[in-house]
Amino acid sequence: MIKLVYCLRRRSDLSLEDFQAYWRQTHAPLVAKHAQTLRIKRYVQVHTRDHPVNAAMRATRPGPEPYDGIAELWWDTLEDFVESASTTDGREAARELLEDEKRFIDLSQSPLWIADEDLVLG
Repeated sequence: MIKLVYCLRRRSDLSLEDFQAYWRQTHAPLVAKHAQTLRIKRYVQVHTRDHPVNAAMRATRPGPEPYDGIAELWWDTLEDFVESASTTDGREAARELLEDEKRFIDLSQSPLWIADEDLVLG
């Protein structure tokens, strides 16, 4: 399988709670609506916790603030990923998802890429 990793930073006008609520309650159903058209096999949201443990871990090493969350999406093959957006329906689904992302994600600070997983423990 091929995986898309999307590290999310929220728009500056949203609290972490508002960002995560929108992502769970509005964006997730939209992804589910388009999953078949876009050939998405799995979608996982990883929500950053606002917890003192995070601050303690950051204090042990230099680095930027954590992302507000990570979206992980899987396709059977890279060809499925590419071809899913090559149809009229696929392009429309991708456009609708991007328009919704603009409502809660700071796109300029949220990198995404295609990756392969190498299971080490599991």
